[in-house]
Amino acid sequence: MLVVDLQRDFADPDRLSWIDAAGRERVAAAVAGTRRLVERARAAGVRVVWVRLEQDLDEPWDASRWHRGLVDIPRERLVEREPCVAGTAGAEWFALAPREDEEVVVKRRYSAFHGTDLARGLYSGGTSWVVVCGLTADCCVDATSRDAFQHGFRVVVTADATASYEEDRQRAAMRALSMHAAVVTTVDDITAHWPTGP
Repeated sequence: MLVVDLQRDFADPDRLSWIDAAGRERVAAAVAGTRRLVERARAAGVRVVWVRLEQDLDEPWDASRWHRGLVDIPRERLVEREPCVAGTAGAEWFALAPREDEEVVVKRRYSAFHGTDLARGLYSGGTSWVVVCGLTADCCVDATSRDAFQHGFRVVVTADATASYEEDRQRAAMRALSMHAAVVTTVDDITAHWPTGP
């Protein structure tokens, strides 16, 4: 199971004042769904891999800055505009966190597979399918799920353990993933297939 970007800058309502109340409620529901999924995975002995974004201002993602109109922003102001800058409070886990025996993958881009050893680690562990949850559905969950599929994994996305800040983007992401890369289901449906103990 891949838990994607459950971090303060993406999930903490105190940091999401720029989205409407319905969007914050969707995020809170996704966090609660992720909590249920993680607890059930641990109880069933399912491997849990945590994925976190850590932006490195010394190696900025110039294409992303260009896309968001931040090319001319001085470096010292980027820390205010970039999410999850390494070493800041925004990059911290939100609501739940990995146990000491669970893996953490640090990424610099949307996908957990881009520039990391995640695929190799999953292959070496004999993994053939992954369940993806976390934030956000239309960005990092989408990118991670598609890359998992293209690496040959069977992909399941739990729609009630992920969210987008806008409802139409959530629906569009789930629809596109279900057509091209993943089975989209719920926490209850996928965990019903898991053993009841390790």
